[in-house]
Amino acid sequence: MKKLNIVLAAFLGLAALSTQAYAASNVTNAEVLTKKYTGIAQTVNPEFVPSVSEGKTFYNRKFTLKDGKEAACASCHTSNPADAGKHIVTGKAIAPLAPAVNKKRFRSLDKVEDKFTEHCNDILGADCTAGEKANYIVYLLTERTPTAKK
Repeated sequence: MKKLNIVLAAFLGLAALSTQAYAASNVTNAEVLTKKYTGIAQTVNPEFVPSVSEGKTFYNRKFTLKDGKEAACASCHTSNPADAGKHIVTGKAIAPLAPAVNKKRFRSLDKVEDKFTEHCNDILGADCTAGEKANYIVYLLTERTPTAKK
């Protein structure tokens, strides 16, 4: 019984470390993308530095869609990226954007790029700039606490 407890404790400790490393890898992927987009943005503006406040402004900025309605990232993803959202047209549940809360975010760099292309074209009518993407991601990296339920 004592051996079983030791093995179980070791297994649980390893599982906890694996989960932490897995979550950290998602933040690392987000940081990798931030560096990539920052480098691209600096070819246009050598003074560019990613900005959390610009990312938050971009996230909440309303754009007029082709149908005349307004939408922002926050329209589907809520005003707090650490909260779960809901698609404003389909009603489909959306997992939190913040990688500190959602370990599946930023797991695939290719998927992130595809989603940027899809959503930027849907909302802005064009691809987002590298600077907008870098700002957006650094903002998401700061959001760690879901809104308390009432």
